[in-house]
Amino acid sequence: MITLLFSIIFSTCIFVIFKLFNRWNISLFQAVVTNYLAASILGFALFSDTWDARAMEAPSWMWFAILCSVLFISLFVLMGLSAQKNGVALTSTAVKMSMAISMLFMIFYYQEQVTILKWIGIFIAFVSVALVTFSKEKSDSSKPLFLLILFLGSGVLDFVLNYVQKFELGILSPALFSAFGFAGAFFIGIIILSISFLRKKEVFHWKNVLAGICLGIPNYFSIYLLIQSYKATGWDDSTVLAVNNVAVVALSAILGFAIFQERLSRVKQLGLALSLVAIYLLYLSDLV
Repeated sequence: MITLLFSIIFSTCIFVIFKLFNRWNISLFQAVVTNYLAASILGFALFSDTWDARAMEAPSWMWFAILCSVLFISLFVLMGLSAQKNGVALTSTAVKMSMAISMLFMIFYYQEQVTILKWIGIFIAFVSVALVTFSKEKSDSSKPLFLLILFLGSGVLDFVLNYVQKFELGILSPALFSAFGFAGAFFIGIIILSISFLRKKEVFHWKNVLAGICLGIPNYFSIYLLIQSYKATGWDDSTVLAVNNVAVVALSAILGFAIFQERLSRVKQLGLALSLVAIYLLYLSDLV
């Protein structure tokens, strides 16, 4: 449980930091690229002693690390842009509602036993997320595209991370897999960033590096601890994912209200209350 709790906290911190970037006039892409360097260094520094050269004898995990690298950096940039344009709660919802895709994959691909109680919990989870993000404001033309890509891409990423942890890692630790994925995202990002510098579309500032470091720490642990949670909780993988996502949406909405004065209407308050009900029912469903 402790790994899942801290994964929720670190994931929520990412959305809050993205929102602060807008206030501090941080270059989003410079910070994101630096974030992946910081996250990979952190992973290698903390868990290099778990490396076993035999992991290279069956390197299929490397292809998944490359896929995750591409998804990491592309989704992270979109997440940052969306958090600044759409607000913390709406962006976190687009990402976390993607659990619909990954949960269905997990339930049917792994042939999980789903009780009526769990289906009720899943239904209430989606209702709570919809209510938390309810807004009467009209969206501009860029919002639907951002949210759709985040929805689809995040769902694929969640399932890939889970699949790799179950079938592809072998003797490679989840901690190092995360570090390799982040390192790949950094190399992709630094190539793009270098081209932007040469074309003078980006101007280097140290504050962007510092911001990226601040982002990289919670980013690394949010992924690493989520992967660990699949094993540590003893719950079905779909339950872990649902609890994680609903909790992040609820906590992001609360912090968006408390820190950024984002509106917390009665409908959103009802959604927050239902999110607690959903989490409790999903928890109970894995006990019966």
